[in-house]
Amino acid sequence: MKVFLILVIVAMVLGVIGATVDGLLYLLAVGILVFVSALVYLGMHGRRTGRRRLR
Repeated sequence: MKVFLILVIVAMVLGVIGATVDGLLYLLAVGILVFVSALVYLGMHGRRTGRRRLR
């Protein structure tokens, strides 16, 4: 969960910098990619930790 939160914070910071600073629009795209990768990470790891094997 820590990795997900760190990735979301990084995506937000990159997105804000990319949207406000003139000429750094590529940072907005990188921020969106980091956010999407954070969602994929959460989807992959959220399923495994939620279920346990019953014997």
